[in-house]
Amino acid sequence: MSLCTQPEWAVEKEQAKLAHHAYRIRRFALRMGEVQGQGYIGQALGLADMLAVAWCYALRYRPGSPEWEGRDRFLLSHGHYAIALYAALIEAGIIPESELETYGADDSRLPMSGMATYTPAMEISGGSLGQGLAIAVGMALALRHKNNDAFVYNSMSDGELDEGSTWEAAMGAAHHQLGNLITLVDINQQQADGPAQKILGFEPLADKWQAFGWHVQRVDGNDIAAVKNAFDLARTLAEPKPRVILLDTLMGKGVPFLEAREKNHFIRVEPDEWQQAIRILDSYQEEGK
Repeated sequence: MSLCTQPEWAVEKEQAKLAHHAYRIRRFALRMGEVQGQGYIGQALGLADMLAVAWCYALRYRPGSPEWEGRDRFLLSHGHYAIALYAALIEAGIIPESELETYGADDSRLPMSGMATYTPAMEISGGSLGQGLAIAVGMALALRHKNNDAFVYNSMSDGELDEGSTWEAAMGAAHHQLGNLITLVDINQQQADGPAQKILGFEPLADKWQAFGWHVQRVDGNDIAAVKNAFDLARTLAEPKPRVILLDTLMGKGVPFLEAREKNHFIRVEPDEWQQAIRILDSYQEEGK
């Protein structure tokens, strides 16, 4: 049910619940970052609201059976965002919280880049940008042939918009009318080499996806209500076409001194700053911000 069709009290309750999940996802990510003293924390903080909506509201799965055939598939194309997904999987009850202390360690189920052979619910070994959407197209086709009504969600970064394989896959998805495919693009305007738009301009992005035959939504990726409504529409749309949600996010969201960093693609934080970041996040939660 869309937020706009619910009673006001139910809307506020749902939003507060999802905001709390997002807070916990951010907190788990910071705790894992503290273990290694570095990581892709900016992306995790920025994408936490989408992950809360995905894993605590929209996706169909069974925490104790991550390979259940009826599950929705969530592909992490941008494998360096693994710390963000691990935090969401902890919140979803798929990975125990006690394992976050093993993040990045030898023989851990939580390696620093996402690997399907190690981690429950990690559908693919992402990392080489531009591959996830092509794999998602194949999965969506296979599910349709099997009469399985599960959705395939492909989470990707704006850096992947520079890759030709992304647009080849986009054409293929539209050609095959894959209404069971939902792509989630994190537009945080940061790449390893600098601002995304300066590396290779991709705007007008909504027009591009629409021209490729997709149903397009663009929302503030740090607005819980907007993200939830976008998921609702993407999942209930009657048109037989793939769907994309473009999410404008702020790297480091929730921790102002990380938000303000000019370069926060990969963050190294001083030992005392990790707990400072957690205290700031906790204070915002207590104040209801």
